[in-house]
Amino acid sequence: MTFIKTTEQDSNYNHLEKMTVNELLVNINNEDTAVPIAVKNAIPQIESLIEQVISKLKIGGRLFYIGAGTSGRLGILDASECPPTFGVTHDLVIGLIAGGDTAIRKAVEFAEDSTTQGWEDLKAYNVSTNDVVIGIAASGTTPYVIAALENCNDNGIITGCITCNKKSPLSQISQYPIEVIVGPEFVTGSSRMKAGTAQKLVLNMISTATMIKLDKVKGNKMVDMQLSNNKLVDRGIKMLAKELSISYEDAQSLLEKYKNVRAAIQNYNYGY
Repeated sequence: MTFIKTTEQDSNYNHLEKMTVNELLVNINNEDTAVPIAVKNAIPQIESLIEQVISKLKIGGRLFYIGAGTSGRLGILDASECPPTFGVTHDLVIGLIAGGDTAIRKAVEFAEDSTTQGWEDLKAYNVSTNDVVIGIAASGTTPYVIAALENCNDNGIITGCITCNKKSPLSQISQYPIEVIVGPEFVTGSSRMKAGTAQKLVLNMISTATMIKLDKVKGNKMVDMQLSNNKLVDRGIKMLAKELSISYEDAQSLLEKYKNVRAAIQNYNYGY
C-alpha cells in the first residue's frame, strides 16, 4: 500500500484570504470538531500503550516523549506539567526535542532530519529496558524520531508513537502505535492545528491515566500537587476542608504543617 500523508493533503477550503474573520473562525472550528472523534476511534491503541507505560513506571522505569517541532514541544509540555500536577520527580516523564532546548522556542534547521541524534539524546539519560519511549510525529516520517525508536527496538526498549497518518513509517516500527487520523488541515500542511490538538488530547490521556493508576490522585483530586502558588495553596486547603469535614482555617493549619495535601489527610486520619 502506498503511504499517503493525509496531514499534507489540500485543505477542504480554498481562498482563505477572501474569508471574513467570522468565516475563518467558523470553518476552523468546524474542522476541529473532527478531532475528538478521531481520538475516540484510537482509544484501543491508546489503552494498549498506556498499559505498558503503567507497567514500566511501577517497576521504576521512566516515560520518554521524543519529537521535533510542534510534536516535540507538545511532549515537553506534557512532561513538564507532571511534577506540579502529580508531585512526581522531574525525571519520571522526560520530553526530548530535535535541536535541544533551543528548539522549544526557535526552529533549529534540519535538526529533525538527523538519524543519529535522537538515540544520542536518549542515551544521555541512560535509557534502558525499564523505560518506555513514545515518538511523536504528526507526519509519521520524522527521521530523528524514527531512528531513535529503531534503536530502542534493537535494545529491547518498549516503543510507542502518536501520529496522524495511517500506516506511516513511524507506526510501522513502533510496537504500540497510536494513529489519530484527523484529515487535511484548514491551512494545508499546518499540522500544528488539528494534528497538534489531537496529539495534545492523547498526551493528556497518557499522563493522566498513568498517574491515576500510580495512585497520584485520590477520588478526583490532585492530592500530590506541588503548592507552588497561592491559587494551588487555596485549592489544597479547600480539598482538605471538604475531605476531612473541617473548617477552612483548620485545613489551612494542617497544610502549613504538612506541606502536602496527601500527607495532611494521612496524618489527620491517624491522629497525628
